[in-house]
Amino acid sequence: MSETKKSNVQLDEQNITTPPEQAIDAIMPEQVTEQDNAQEAVTAEPATDNEAAIAEESRPVTREEILSRIEAIAQEEDVLNCKAEVESLKVQFYRLRTIELDAARKEFVAEGGEETLFIPAPDTLEAPFKEAMNSIKAKRNAWLKAQEEEQEANYAAKLELLAQLQQLVEKAGQGTPDTAEFKSVQARWKEIKNIPQAKVADLWKQYQLLGEQFYDVLKINHEFREYDFKKNLEAKSRICETAEALTTDEDVIGAFRQLQQLHNEFRETGPVAPELREEVWTRFKAASTIINRRHQEHFEGKKEQERVNLEKKTALCEEIENIDYATLTNYQAWNTATDKILELQAQWKEVGFAPQKMNLKIFERFRAACDEFFKRKSDYYKEVKSSLAANLEKKKQLCEMAEQLKESEEWKETADKLTQLQKEWKATGPVAQKYSDALWKRFVAACDTFFERRNAQTSSQRKSEQENLKQKQAVIEAIKAIDTTAEESEQVKQLNTLIAQWNSIGHVPFKEKDKIHKEYKESVNALYERLHVNATERKLADFRNNIAKGGNSLQRERDRLIRQYENLKSEIATYENNLGFLNASNKKGQSLVDVMRQKMEKLKGDAEVILKKIRLVEDEMEKTL
Repeated sequence: MSETKKSNVQLDEQNITTPPEQAIDAIMPEQVTEQDNAQEAVTAEPATDNEAAIAEESRPVTREEILSRIEAIAQEEDVLNCKAEVESLKVQFYRLRTIELDAARKEFVAEGGEETLFIPAPDTLEAPFKEAMNSIKAKRNAWLKAQEEEQEANYAAKLELLAQLQQLVEKAGQGTPDTAEFKSVQARWKEIKNIPQAKVADLWKQYQLLGEQFYDVLKINHEFREYDFKKNLEAKSRICETAEALTTDEDVIGAFRQLQQLHNEFRETGPVAPELREEVWTRFKAASTIINRRHQEHFEGKKEQERVNLEKKTALCEEIENIDYATLTNYQAWNTATDKILELQAQWKEVGFAPQKMNLKIFERFRAACDEFFKRKSDYYKEVKSSLAANLEKKKQLCEMAEQLKESEEWKETADKLTQLQKEWKATGPVAQKYSDALWKRFVAACDTFFERRNAQTSSQRKSEQENLKQKQAVIEAIKAIDTTAEESEQVKQLNTLIAQWNSIGHVPFKEKDKIHKEYKESVNALYERLHVNATERKLADFRNNIAKGGNSLQRERDRLIRQYENLKSEIATYENNLGFLNASNKKGQSLVDVMRQKMEKLKGDAEVILKKIRLVEDEMEKTL
């Protein structure tokens, strides 16, 4: 028997002693590795998306900034990783456009326009924005198409390698193994990476099966198999060590990403000795579990922090929304409130992200509350500015009116007018600070000019009034000094003389007028009471003294008294006529009759007094002829 045939026989005998089940069991850990890696890679996807989506706070805040950022992304080669940002910018771009249109529509209506007639201004930013978006979309589609083409090409290449492996298995079965070609096919298989995800598992099973078949069918010698196991063990041990080092890496996310690459390497590396396969896989899986758990805990902690951040941001929104605008009635109040808003905005920036699905909503709520505050502040300042302008025009008019009156010589009337203007000045609200002092000095100068002129003119009059005061005080003392032991007629004569003297004295200072007149009346009435002069005689005495001045006023006074007398006679006749119709048969009727008679008697008394006054006036008129 030749050496070649002897060797082949030995290989057959050696392989016969190894049950087929052992070869099948030997590849099981590798199959588990494939399934577990795929499962863990899937569980990591949501966290990766969450990480990529967190970027709201640093995004542009105006449509121009959004357009600039989109155009910059359109110039980049790798646009696939910017998908989340591009979608967020697109939503924000059209949301801000909607806000602009609402604001323009409200302004149009506020200026008197009808809302249905509102025509929005052309959007000059939309065309370049769409152009940049189309460019990004085209690049992304081209990249995806290239990826699909590459994956399909890689899939076709691996199918071709599987066909080659099948041929090598068949050749090995015929006793002509080609291990060099087998290693070459393995190397080329590892070089080909991306294939359609749906075909990975099936393709890998075929490759693994053909590989095992190659080893089984070839009945490869023990040394070659052990050497291959040894090299694979070294590679997988290195992979395990790298994974174990990642379990303490502070960069949890980076460690998770590296783990995905290690899983690919572990899966692509060939089998180890059957008795070590479970041990090696368990070691690698333990490290993978720790890394996956740390990755999950990292995002769970971030999720809890985001929940706390949402509560803080909600509280900031509520604090601004609960501002009582009714209390903001002056500049100081608005400035204090503005400082508070700026402080809350600074606190907002210090708070981290909220949950992804709420982050944009809570930001829009906060921004809307701030916008409402600053809009109300702007409206208040516009209203105050308008009020200041109206007050300025009013005070200018008051200055002009005061300047027109400052040269007047109608002292009493002009003084009253200026006093009224001063009251209007006080009632008029404030003006801008830059006009306030100048206007006030102008107004005061006009008022002071008039009152200084009036004071200079009336200084002699005040002296005369003081002298008149002294004379009237002397008359009062003279009335009090009348000798009460003299004849009553003599006392009345002296009193009438003093009354006439009192009436001939001019004005006294205004503030002394009521006081001196009250003292005069008390002294006169006191003397009348001692002389038992009734009220009618007192009135006639006063009247006699008042008409003693004579002149043209006597005729007017006589005419006035005659009209009064005629009116009283007519009223008395009316009462007499009414009394004739009243029935006094009962108590109520009698009471009404008594009241009417009392009124009629009083009217008759008044008529008698007026008639005597008329005679006094006529006597005085005869004296002047």
